[in-house]
Amino acid sequence: MTTSAARLAAAFGQGRPALVCFVTAGDPTPAATPAILDALVAGGADVIELGMPFTDPMADGPAIQAANLRALHAGTTTPAILTIAAGFRARHPHVPLVLMGYANPMTIRGADWFADAAAQAGVDGVICVDIPPEEDPELGPALRSRGLSLIRLATPTTDAARLPAVLDGSSGFVYYVSVAGITGKQSAALTSIEEAVARLKATTDLPIAVGFGVRTPEQAGPIARVADGVVVGSAIVDLVGQHGADAAEPVRLLVAQLAEAVHSARSLVA
Repeated sequence: MTTSAARLAAAFGQGRPALVCFVTAGDPTPAATPAILDALVAGGADVIELGMPFTDPMADGPAIQAANLRALHAGTTTPAILTIAAGFRARHPHVPLVLMGYANPMTIRGADWFADAAAQAGVDGVICVDIPPEEDPELGPALRSRGLSLIRLATPTTDAARLPAVLDGSSGFVYYVSVAGITGKQSAALTSIEEAVARLKATTDLPIAVGFGVRTPEQAGPIARVADGVVVGSAIVDLVGQHGADAAEPVRLLVAQLAEAVHSARSLVA
């Protein structure tokens, strides 16, 4: 097991659900992002997803779309994101860091360049929203050869015929998108999440983290009772949008509430 794989395994192997938190790199500026990342860790996040801003974030709702624009207007580049990642790794050697984004920024210089740079920066895994399993050669082999996890998405429309392709070559964890749509809008019913998680667990030993539409501790807790992890993004990104360079403390407070709900979810079940 590589160091990166070990970090992810440890985050999901603590005997309780993991809290996965997303923020957009460079929002509101590249200089402000490190303090926000530190606030996620201080609040109790187990895994960090660092979004790579892109001009056409087709899977994202208004909050993350706006964050992408703020970051790009602030001059955020892929090298700047990797510098942020390297700084995070130096400050937090044991907290998994995953880059999440779209194919163009990850492949425009070549998959090998990106995989090398991500590994050198201490990144543990990558979620690429718009490269389907059938196009795995575009990025997957380069990541795996550097010991990085390629974390794939499963959705409510991923049926039994499609699921094996999604899982083939996937590692780290499976990100279950609980609603068919964009981030931060509607929320899935708990019953449908329970059924989906059970179906996924019957086909893979990878941890299952559930995201999209999870904004509050009250939503996160029940999901954590059935999933291995809960992903929260838009609610945190909204705070960054509201507070700008002063967002670190509001972010820490929200993440602490989310962490308490997620980490204690199973112990509260009678």
